[in-house]
Amino acid sequence: MSESATSGVGGMTAESAFAGMRSVAPVVFRAGCPDCRGCFELAAGALRLAIGATSRTTFYSFTCPECGASVRKPAGERIVELLTGGGVRTLRLHSTV
Repeated sequence: MSESATSGVGGMTAESAFAGMRSVAPVVFRAGCPDCRGCFELAAGALRLAIGATSRTTFYSFTCPECGASVRKPAGERIVELLTGGGVRTLRLHSTV
């Protein structure tokens, strides 16, 4: 690299580059289990979102941390927006038609 391409950043350290950034609290989602009726908070990594062609095939799922049941709930547009914005892994289901 030529000297002119790096001018202005020669004295920058990682600390100065990230000086204005704040730490961000991890996103958690409130959920409930229909089997044991438990209410709890889940991290984005504990949830999965499947987006289908219709509202009937769009849902999120998780494993209840209290009873171990597999839970699957419908996800409307607002839920999809919140989950994807919060970093939940998403699977897009494609139609075979």
